Amino acid sequence: MLMGSRCKTALTCKLMSSSQDVTRLNVSTMTRPRQRNSLRSAPNLLTLFRICSIPILLIAVWQRHFGLAFGLFLVAAFTDALDGLLARWLRQKTILGQYLDPAADKLLLSSLFLILTLMGILDPLIAIIVFGRDLGMSLSAAIIYGLVRLRDFRPTWLGKANSFSQVVALGLVLLSLLDPRPAIIVARQNALHAVILLTVVSGFHYAWVVSRRIDIAAEQDSSPKNSGL
Repeated sequence: MLMGSRCKTALTCKLMSSSQDVTRLNVSTMTRPRQRNSLRSAPNLLTLFRICSIPILLIAVWQRHFGLAFGLFLVAAFTDALDGLLARWLRQKTILGQYLDPAADKLLLSSLFLILTLMGILDPLIAIIVFGRDLGMSLSAAIIYGLVRLRDFRPTWLGKANSFSQVVALGLVLLSLLDPRPAIIVARQNALHAVILLTVVSGFHYAWVVSRRIDIAAEQDSSPKNSGL
């Protein structure tokens, strides 16, 4: 009887200990935060919507449906402003969004400059300057990353001003194709001149800022070695 009671007690203890382990496992599993898919966040969904609308916008421009094209461009510009606000308000800033949003903007603006130039609506000089700056920055970023592993390629305030000027200029170009009044034509020309000026100035300014970031990164890499000597 004593052996039997001891066996029951030992078995009960084992069951209780194992049930506690299972309970802890279940609690830890329940309390473990789920990793949210970055693509499902509201700002990134708006960015993906903007990317998907680019082919429709380009087809509308190519077929000279300028009313539809201007409406789609306004929607794209609105979603571009809205996804940044939502990322801050909802605290849904993601690494994917930091790369996807500027890529979507660059794809939209560059493709519009290209197709309007091919249609003879814009001066080819503007497209050459815009594409030349973007190509130079992309190649420089790839080379710098390969040499010093610099990952800080944030746009400067002049770069943001340049992107804004391109949005305004392209919007005025599409609007002038719908309503070619003299005031709109003059505003369009001034906006395109501002694009040329800001493209050149922001390119040189970005090169200077990146050179400063390279110097800071080099100093940070060499500081532990110096302190260890």
